[in-house]
Amino acid sequence: MKRLTGWFRSRSLRSRLAMLTAAAVAVAIALSALACWFIVRGQLYEQVRSNLRGAPNSPTAGTRPGATYWPCGATPDSALANATAAVGKLPAGQPLGPRWPLQAISPDQQICLQIGSNHAIKVTSVDLALLNSTTAPGTYVFHESTYTNGESVMVRASTFPYEGQTYVMLAAEPLASVEKSLQQLAFILLAVAALGVVGAGVTGRLVARSALKPVDQLTGVVEHIARTEEVGSTIPVHGDDEIARLSSSFNSMSTALANSRDRQTRLIADAGHELRTPLTSLRTNVDLLIRSNDTGRPLPEATRTKLLGNMKAQMQELTLLIGDLLQLSRPDSPRPGQNPTVVALHEIADRAVERARLRGPGLHFELAIQPWYVHGDAAALERAVINLLDNAVKYSPPAGTVEVSLLQGRLTVRDHGPGIPQDELQYVFDRFWRSPSSRQLPGSGLGLSIVAQAVRDSGGEVALGAPPDGPGTLATVRLPGQTDRP
Repeated sequence: MKRLTGWFRSRSLRSRLAMLTAAAVAVAIALSALACWFIVRGQLYEQVRSNLRGAPNSPTAGTRPGATYWPCGATPDSALANATAAVGKLPAGQPLGPRWPLQAISPDQQICLQIGSNHAIKVTSVDLALLNSTTAPGTYVFHESTYTNGESVMVRASTFPYEGQTYVMLAAEPLASVEKSLQQLAFILLAVAALGVVGAGVTGRLVARSALKPVDQLTGVVEHIARTEEVGSTIPVHGDDEIARLSSSFNSMSTALANSRDRQTRLIADAGHELRTPLTSLRTNVDLLIRSNDTGRPLPEATRTKLLGNMKAQMQELTLLIGDLLQLSRPDSPRPGQNPTVVALHEIADRAVERARLRGPGLHFELAIQPWYVHGDAAALERAVINLLDNAVKYSPPAGTVEVSLLQGRLTVRDHGPGIPQDELQYVFDRFWRSPSSRQLPGSGLGLSIVAQAVRDSGGEVALGAPPDGPGTLATVRLPGQTDRP
């Protein structure tokens, strides 16, 4: 059994599906054929029994067992043996007289044969049980038996009274024609079943090939991607069944992988571009210092101090840029097994405002912060709020006002600076994107991308736009949560 199971599992999916289809059809055909055979058999046997119901229940008028018309004789050994002795009393070559060969059994278990019968019916225990029973006259039972020559017959055994005693009358109907019809029917059903199984195998193969065609296409595409690493390939989708859903899911996965690779490629290209500027500046300053030492002409102290200050600023810019890149290198969604913790967003906002005060000492901050607890990454959310406040500080006019509000999960940060042009709002969350008017200011263009990713990972939304009542920029963050710590 294990060997057969292993062999079956080693077949291709198309072959297994074809074999299972053929097996299912074969079982259905076999059961149908078997049921049909038994139904026909029952009907044929019922027809024979119906014919036997018309046979006489007793000897014809004017005759009696033991007379010349019904010679009686004891059977050899017992009443269960064949009636050879009684048959021997019949004249040789006596033609068959009645419609049914009739045979009576006397109370002393002797067999009485009707003149004209050319075969005696073999007496069985069913006949003797009926003879010895106390059933009412006319009671009959059907059973199968044989003539003494071995021919199968259907027997109707019935009781009748004679001279105060109970006799049993046997009437027989040959079953040769019925058995022949059943044999022919069995052969026909067997042939039809064999043709059905073969047809089911061929049909199953065709159905498997047609049904698994999308799987073959999917396999081809997967093998192509594995061989060429060209993600983004898709297969056509037809219908809405399970195969179509699998194809759609694969297309979505392939497209997502292609988009992920594109984003990765753009990130690497943009990061290389952004890193090139401070690195080039650092290399220039370092080369200048080395050349000054090698030539023995030291730089003026003021120039040297300025160069070192520039190098420090460039190193800080590199540090911030690398930190931003590490932040963005995380997956767009939490990894499996990373359960977000409960974060007090109002405390994060308070800490971020304190840091923003240090970076904008001349600015005025208006606060309206209420408790709000959310589920998320505390470090990522704090970085997001700090980035929003850094933007507000950077673009606020001297002695300007920054408004920070946290009410019912809605965090807003508003500055009164020049604002963002309407046609540039669609790009503000793109990585490394910077407005043409602000490219001279420090920054890498990654701050708002980090904000969008942190808020999205926490199940929230973020948007930037113009305030409804004046100049500036209004940043709005909505995060699901509650006012009490869960």
